[in-house]
Amino acid sequence: MNPLPPNLPYTLPAENAEAWRTLNAELTTCRACPRLVAWREKVAREKRRAYKDWEYWGKPVPGFGDPHARLFIVGLAPGAHGSNRTGQMFTGDSSGDTLFAALHRAGFANQPSARRREDGLVLHDAFITAIGRCAPPQNKPTRAELNACQPFLHREWELMPQVKVVMALGKMAFDDMLRLWRADGFDVPRLKFGHGAEAVINLNGRTVHLLASYHPSRQNTQTGRLTPQMLDDVFARARSLVGGE
Repeated sequence: MNPLPPNLPYTLPAENAEAWRTLNAELTTCRACPRLVAWREKVAREKRRAYKDWEYWGKPVPGFGDPHARLFIVGLAPGAHGSNRTGQMFTGDSSGDTLFAALHRAGFANQPSARRREDGLVLHDAFITAIGRCAPPQNKPTRAELNACQPFLHREWELMPQVKVVMALGKMAFDDMLRLWRADGFDVPRLKFGHGAEAVINLNGRTVHLLASYHPSRQNTQTGRLTPQMLDDVFARARSLVGGE
């Protein structure tokens, strides 16, 4: 299985191409969490009226983007009628509309939107993933379900040693990245989530900047809790940390 959508012009690093293929083959066939399996497949069968002609993905969703990226963006989980439908993180719902537009403005994406995997979106120096890989009921994965997903996130992280900046979209993503590093035995300080929060994480000589943003969910954007300018500010900071375009 190709670990990246076939239309994207990325070359996998030769030293870990097989590891990417193995990871995403295992991820997309995972059935470890019965509640999530039942829900994602029910949604894919019943569909939303607006998407009645779609063939839903209905499986765990892998990360996507540039495997050489220095910016590692972490969200919560696929949306029932977004990524669970399209098979690509943040693609096909309002959260993705907000995120991709900001990535384009910051120079991390070639276009400001994507409604399906085949829309030609290319991420430059950025990779998007999530702490949960299946669409959860009410958008609320349990702690046990997130724990079951963490090995997939860990393996993506291990395959990308060049990452300089981690952008956590929401408190749960922020906390789970800290949890991942602590599970690896690193002495990571207790940090408080807040939009625009930033911390320098020392992973035994590897320095990573952790940035925090409110999640670009409709609930946050429609209430004004997260504005386009606020999102632009954190991505401008990410741009400055990873270097020029």
